[in-house]
Amino acid sequence: MILHIGLDDTDSPRMGCTTYVAALIIEELSRMGIQFIDYPNLIRLNPNIPWKTRGNGALCIRILCREDDYEDIKERVIEIVEENSDLEYKGADPGIVFLVGDIPEEVKVFAREAIQGIVSMRETIKIIKRYRAEAVGYKTRRGIIGGLAAIGENLSGDHTFELITYRKRENWGTPRRIDMSSIFEMNKKMGNLTFNNIDPETGRVLITPRGSDPVLYGVRGESPEAVRNAYKLVCSYEPIDRWVIFRTNHGTDAHLEKTYLIRDVKPFYPVIIEGRVEGVPKTVPGGHVIFQVRDETGVIDCAVYEQGGSLRKVASMLTEGDLIKVYGGVRPPSKKNPLTINVEKIEVISLADKAILQNPLCPICGKRMKSMGRCKGFECYKCGFHGPHLTKTAIKVERGIKPGIYVAPPRSERHLTKPLSRYGLEKNWIRGKTFTIIPPEEIWGFESISMRRGNLSLTVD
Repeated sequence: MILHIGLDDTDSPRMGCTTYVAALIIEELSRMGIQFIDYPNLIRLNPNIPWKTRGNGALCIRILCREDDYEDIKERVIEIVEENSDLEYKGADPGIVFLVGDIPEEVKVFAREAIQGIVSMRETIKIIKRYRAEAVGYKTRRGIIGGLAAIGENLSGDHTFELITYRKRENWGTPRRIDMSSIFEMNKKMGNLTFNNIDPETGRVLITPRGSDPVLYGVRGESPEAVRNAYKLVCSYEPIDRWVIFRTNHGTDAHLEKTYLIRDVKPFYPVIIEGRVEGVPKTVPGGHVIFQVRDETGVIDCAVYEQGGSLRKVASMLTEGDLIKVYGGVRPPSKKNPLTINVEKIEVISLADKAILQNPLCPICGKRMKSMGRCKGFECYKCGFHGPHLTKTAIKVERGIKPGIYVAPPRSERHLTKPLSRYGLEKNWIRGKTFTIIPPEEIWGFESISMRRGNLSLTVD
């Protein structure tokens, strides 16, 4: 039978990683001889939810198994989650969902809403009961929401892949030891087959996290082969405990698909707003740029923060009348600020003409004239000509931006935001009438790396 195993919220800001828990489950299922019918799915949910942990990623493992093995699989999955979750942390509320058979359409709709909006625990429980799924939740049980959403998002549309490597437990919490020059070389060789390895504006390496979690680094790309080849080019000075390739909605704009009227915008939702710029953008303390957009239903503030880099510069060059689309998450109003869109990208559809007023040229000698006072005309200080009826002339100014899409630099992008390098590389997951069995060795593995006389020596178990 087909079995979908969804899980979420096992980690906390101080330790753990749900992808690592999934890696341990994959390893155990492989030992049991279970067949995988997909790469493990790493599903990023709505990034604007205030109670999320880090990237708000939920996991789903899809397998073929015998009915007789179901109870053993369920028992072992529960044990692994319990043993590797930060259950003592107040905000960690793990959840596991088991669903047998094809994915109901209602579960797929639920998943889309979890990525593009907000879903409730009550709705989650109703769906689980309706389709006779099983769920195990801890504390507030919030993790079962992500577990069910991960099952429902089968990534039939655009998707990418991510190979994540994990550290030995004794190295957790210590500085990561990686040859940074190998990452730059990998980035150069892989081209657009991988993305968001390095921030081009600052040169900062982006594939290594900075927390105490088990992840050593993760490479994102367009295919399993691409991320595996990239992995072979990255040199580590510490042993790699294990690695796993995930299929994911990372870098697909899966959250940014709904266009809203301004009157319908709600806090914590990802939105697309189309309208015209109103007024002049302003830079506030901290370097953030605030501008307003109006449509036929109202006006709303939009913010590009200092870390937005080049996108902040684009926002500052907008002018009244520009027709644009704004993509981002909605921040609720506060005592100091109104409802605001935190901007992830700006699409300039058309630019308004921008002009500056200049004093007229002297009709006698051609020099720029000076004002003689309000409504008194102009005087040429070179030849003495007076023009009491002359007025300032409007000079069209070339704009520093053009129609097109502008995205925040990778260092400040959300996990789900599609980088410019991926435009034109979108894909679908095509299956045959029967499920494709993916060999475990294509999904996960071990590798130990050691230093010998200053050179990297790799041995594969």
